[in-house]
Amino acid sequence: MADTTLLIDVIKQELKSRNKTYADMAEALEMSESSIKRMFSKKEMPLSRIDDVCRYLGTDFADLSRKVAESTPLMTELTYEQEAAVVKDPLLMLAAICVLSYWEYEQIVQTYQMTEAQCTARLLALDKLGVIELKPMNRYRLKVAKTFRWRSDGPIRSYFTQHIVGEYFAGRFDREGETLMMVHGNINRAVAPNFVERINRLGQDFAAQHLADKKMDEKHRDGFTMIVGFRRWEFSAFTGLRRK
Repeated sequence: MADTTLLIDVIKQELKSRNKTYADMAEALEMSESSIKRMFSKKEMPLSRIDDVCRYLGTDFADLSRKVAESTPLMTELTYEQEAAVVKDPLLMLAAICVLSYWEYEQIVQTYQMTEAQCTARLLALDKLGVIELKPMNRYRLKVAKTFRWRSDGPIRSYFTQHIVGEYFAGRFDREGETLMMVHGNINRAVAPNFVERINRLGQDFAAQHLADKKMDEKHRDGFTMIVGFRRWEFSAFTGLRRK
């Protein structure tokens, strides 16, 4: 299994970091060096032997598992087909947005009209898609990178453009803590990526604040949404007035 392979790779890294050889491990575990080499080459190790290895390395299985999780490649985007499946099921799309916002299972079912069975089924679907690793008691671990984005040409972005952008910008943006600003100017193309980087950092700051405030009393929090765009664009009515 992939997890077993990763676990053995982590054990190899632990041996190397401690300047230990297969011969050293073989002696400590009272095994032949050839048997140790065979376990690592075939990437097969029984659980009882893993316990022995943990004792030899002075660590535990939980610590090794954490390092396996940290070394697992994180998903940066879904395939087009996967996004299409998410869009097709409104509850699945809602669950996806919630887990990407680090909502707990109880918070989802208490906030939205989604039964426990429906929520569990959507979490299982997200586990299958590779977005989360579902654990007992409907706890989960996100398996997406900090740079995770919906596809620019995908069904989620299309749905967002068709159904959400208009509703969002129909607001007045005049309550406390709200703002709407549009700035236009002609700038050097070479510096445009710098603004994109700053916008990305702003989004990361917002996400970090969301996590920092998760345990704050609900009465002190409110749902805010930030949509920021930056692209080459001129209002079509103005473009039509340009001299040929």
